[in-house]
Amino acid sequence: MPCAIFLPMSDEPIDRILDAAYASFARHGVRRTTMDDIATAAQMSRPAVYQYVRNKDDAFRQLGTRLFDAALQRATAAAADDGRSVAARLYGVLCAKLELALQLERDSPHAGELLDASARLFGELFEGFIAATHGLLVGVLDSAAARGEIDLTGLRAAEIADVALALERGLVHDPADPERPLRQQRLGVDLIVAGLSR
Repeated sequence: MPCAIFLPMSDEPIDRILDAAYASFARHGVRRTTMDDIATAAQMSRPAVYQYVRNKDDAFRQLGTRLFDAALQRATAAAADDGRSVAARLYGVLCAKLELALQLERDSPHAGELLDASARLFGELFEGFIAATHGLLVGVLDSAAARGEIDLTGLRAAEIADVALALERGLVHDPADPERPLRQQRLGVDLIVAGLSR
């Protein structure tokens, strides 16, 4: 099951600015990106850009908020109890998180700097995203247990969600094989579900 990150395309000024900010940060890194770069990429004047973002850090923070919100929407849709297997739903939730990092690595040679800046500038947003993702995983596990798909006897769904998130953090990102983390994640989910099957 493929995962993908989508940046909204719209003519709304803030969306144009944030699309331009993403392109500029990916191309130059956070430190080297200027407000002129963002304004040029957005095809707007600097004063027009400043009507929507206070400075480069604010643009980065708003971009992070948009990315996390979009990922959480995808994770929420993936968690929906719509007849798909518990493995498919767990994988979809985790995939929404993993794809953020994979997309940065695909789009930018400055991915490490972008992730460091993310931790510094909006760590609490990331923590909130992780907490929400954890809650979705717990919901998937609890609903699957209630339907008899898996057996949680003696186990807590929250602990299994912790393990699933820890596995995701440990995936090997290999530039020569960009699909490797997705395959590893699928295998990890399949092993977790197999261990919980009746």
